[in-house]
Amino acid sequence: MSETTASRKVTVVSPQGLHLRTADRFVKTANQFDSRIEVIKDGQRAEARSIMDILSLGANKGAQLYIEATGHDAQQALDVLAGLIESDFADEETHANEQTHAEEETQKSSDQDQENA
Repeated sequence: MSETTASRKVTVVSPQGLHLRTADRFVKTANQFDSRIEVIKDGQRAEARSIMDILSLGANKGAQLYIEATGHDAQQALDVLAGLIESDFADEETHANEQTHAEEETQKSSDQDQENA
């Protein structure tokens, strides 16, 4: 069975570029696939499973990236990873806000329990 290679050009739309939190999410997502995945910016190649490699690209807003994937799930990996970048990691902010809200509610509940004790 031959391996599939797929590639796609994407533009970083996040105002902060690929910063630590989004790079971490990108790397964790890349690790869900079996394919070999690389991100290329201005000729510099980065292993998609390495947060240091991804951060070293210095991908600011507007940066043109090429994502290349080789393996049986290459197209799926490419679709998911390109989607993250093109959507500005759409639910990243929502997830962070929900987590903060949940932590605040837990703290309030804990404070109320201590007052009632």
